[in-house]
Amino acid sequence: MSLNIDHFDKKILSILQKDGRISNVELAEAVHLSESACLRRVRALEEAGFIEKFVTLLDQKKVGLTDTVFVHIVLKREEKSELLAFENAVKSIPEILECYLMTGEFDYLLHLVVANMADFERLHNDALTQLPGVARVNSSFAIRTVQKTTELPLK
Repeated sequence: MSLNIDHFDKKILSILQKDGRISNVELAEAVHLSESACLRRVRALEEAGFIEKFVTLLDQKKVGLTDTVFVHIVLKREEKSELLAFENAVKSIPEILECYLMTGEFDYLLHLVVANMADFERLHNDALTQLPGVARVNSSFAIRTVQKTTELPLK
């Protein structure tokens, strides 16, 4: 389903990115629409795929995952079957929050979270180096988070 979005839709999306639990009454008031019109727009945005899902964001450190690690992966071969096998295997490792196929000197960039260095060593030895087709693993620990958001800029 294709949907052309206007300034009301963009405002709805911006507000929902900040607070997915906002009531329809509050949302309608914030965007200056009637409650029924606002609800219709939210449902249309969901049906059109602009809203993928509603989630709860957890505090990473409070749940015991104090370290953020970025891992560069180089594969032995860049054949379609190798890429597919690697990507399917990555999806089974819960510590990997994001995986990107990249251009440049490495094939994949992984964003993962671990409890500490020992937890990462376990993950490195038992999972990352065992992924299909891996030739090289290069890891970098984040010292501190400077900017982190889930909000997409809507203009």
